[in-house]
Parts: sequence; C-alpha cells; structure tokens
Amino acid sequence: MQLLKDFFSLIYPRNCLACKNLLFKHEEFICNHCFVNLPKSNFHLQEQSELDRVFYGRVPILAAGSFYVFEKSGRVQQLLHQIKYKGNKELAKQLGAWYAAYLKEDRDFFKSHVIIPVPLHPKKFKQRGFNQSEELAKGFSEVWKLPLVTTNLLRTDFTSTQTKKRKFDRWENVKDKFDLTNPEELKNKTVILVDDVITTGATIDACYQALSKAEGIKINVLSLAYARKN
Repeated sequence: MQLLKDFFSLIYPRNCLACKNLLFKHEEFICNHCFVNLPKSNFHLQEQSELDRVFYGRVPILAAGSFYVFEKSGRVQQLLHQIKYKGNKELAKQLGAWYAAYLKEDRDFFKSHVIIPVPLHPKKFKQRGFNQSEELAKGFSEVWKLPLVTTNLLRTDFTSTQTKKRKFDRWENVKDKFDLTNPEELKNKTVILVDDVITTGATIDACYQALSKAEGIKINVLSLAYARKN
C-alpha cells in the first residue's frame, strides 16, 4: 500500500496548501514549517485582546478567539482560498480540530454546552456544496466532544459577500438576516459560535441578535482567522 502511495505521489505530488512546497509523506494539508510558523493570534492568552475589543459595547461575549491573523496575500489567505473557492472542506475540518487541540488548556471554551456554526443561506449552501464554518465546527465538536447544532440558527435572507465592504455596509448586509427557530432548546445554554473569518464582527453581531431570543444564553466566539479592518 505504501509503495502505491509513493508511486502516485511521484505522478501527483502533494503540495502544502499554504506555501506550495512539497509535502513529506507524514504531512497532511500543510507542511510542518507552516504548521509551526503560520501567524497565530494567541488571543485566548490575552486578558483583553484586540478581538475582544471588536465586540465591546455590541455583543456581550464571554470569550473570543481566532486561530490565525489574516494577512493579505499571506499563507492564511491561501488556506482560506482553498476552503472557500476550491471546496476543500476536509481542510476546514482539520484546521478546526488543530485549533481545538491548541486551545485544550484554555478552559473557558470547555464550559460551553453546544457548538453553533454561522449558517449559510440555502441558496449559498447549494452553490458551494458545504458551509465552511460548519466544517470548522465539526473539528471542534470531534475534539471537544461537544454537540454540534446546525438546525436552530438560520440565515433567512441571501446576502452578497462581505469581502471588500466597509464597516457600516457589512452591518447593513447582515442586519436582521438570521433567525432562531427554537429558542427553548438553547435556554440558559453557553454556546460557541464559529465563523471562518472575523473582520468587523458584523456577522457575529447579527447572529447574536437572533440567538438572544433564547433566555439566559451566553456566547463564546471562535474563528479560523481575524482580519484587521484598515
């Protein structure tokens, strides 16, 4: 079996999805150098992080974390491109699992009851074939053994992409676009809300407005990447 794998690797070489260098046979998706050196945010280690401040006065979150810091034309952007535009949902799930393992000593997020991904509108889901935030959330769910809830928080309107929109336009684009179908299921629950990229926090804000229909709900936020809005 290994000889067969080695043969195919000669014909179809595997490349790191972040830096494009060849992968060794023990490496998966990204090379060890990128795994170690991709720009991690480490927001979870900071008492008041830059990401926390994004939500000040808007969303009363318990804690917020992001695996990486997004840099334009950087390696993290390459990974996001692979997920959103190349359909690599396995990469999204693996990154979620790696981030969950990286956070395993941070007990704040383990106090949660369920994990909820930011939903896609059914039309967008049909176009893409999967929800990248849900795939990330699956990685968290498997590592942390927390239930994944995907049928309660819904996206009710189809919206255009948030990319390149200004802060106010981002908020207007997602305002009132989410709904909570069964608030009783989340009553007095602490949830982890998972998104792929956080920039202005507009999507998380809009999701919270829907989630707040559940009495006593508390929110943690996790994302794959944080992109500073200049």
